[in-house]
Amino acid sequence: MYVVSLSYRVPQDIVDFHNDAHIAWLQQAFDDGVFIAAGRKIPRTGGLLLSQADRPVLDAALAKDPFYVNGVADFEVMEFHAGRVAAGFENLLDS
Repeated sequence: MYVVSLSYRVPQDIVDFHNDAHIAWLQQAFDDGVFIAAGRKIPRTGGLLLSQADRPVLDAALAKDPFYVNGVADFEVMEFHAGRVAAGFENLLDS
């Protein structure tokens, strides 16, 4: 599983300018099964994405994000092994 941390590199007005395209990209990535969760950091300095996709699929999707294409955010991809989860979240366990 992967956690992707996005950190904004530009002022908020530039983030806002690209936000609609980013949201459309994000919806397509959810529809394609790339992500299972997404949300803003608080305070609003970026966002987090959670993915169970294979790394090449994840990398290909991230390369299309308007935030990446336009240099709006830096991306850090962290892989982790989910060995223990709360009841009801067993689908997150790694095999």
